[in-house]
Amino acid sequence: MMLRLAGTENDSIVDGPGIRFTIFVQGCPHHCPGCHNPQTHDFSGGTLTDTGELLKKIEENPLLDGVTFSGGEPFCQAPALAELGGQLRQRGLNIITYTGFTYEKLLADANAENGYRALLEVTDFLVDGRFEQDKKSYELHFKGSTNQRFIDVQKSLESGEAVVLESL
Repeated sequence: MMLRLAGTENDSIVDGPGIRFTIFVQGCPHHCPGCHNPQTHDFSGGTLTDTGELLKKIEENPLLDGVTFSGGEPFCQAPALAELGGQLRQRGLNIITYTGFTYEKLLADANAENGYRALLEVTDFLVDGRFEQDKKSYELHFKGSTNQRFIDVQKSLESGEAVVLESL
């Protein structure tokens, strides 16, 4: 499958716990004021990349703890990321996905065509909610503003409600 990417980071320590490979997808409908990655908003920008090529690149780094899907808005490319995420989890890597949507909105809008549920099912942790500049804090771990939540997705799917983690 193909993904439209803004770029990747091979050894990130700021996009989740441990050493992570971060995939920045291209395209975002939210346009949050003060966004850290405004260059990722344009859906026609970036470059098309085959998920198989990304998988090979990720496999080259034996030090990785996991992979982070960031953006842009990953749920705008959910089917391809869900497929890639499934392959990564089979290799023992955990998945963190950032989104401007809320967990509840993603579940409510999920259908077979958009792939939201499939991406949630391969995501270990979700950072949800739009970035809000007036709630920005440098004290937060892996979040940009205090309204955002760090959610254990697998426990949330089991329990039927968002299981929010205060810290890792």
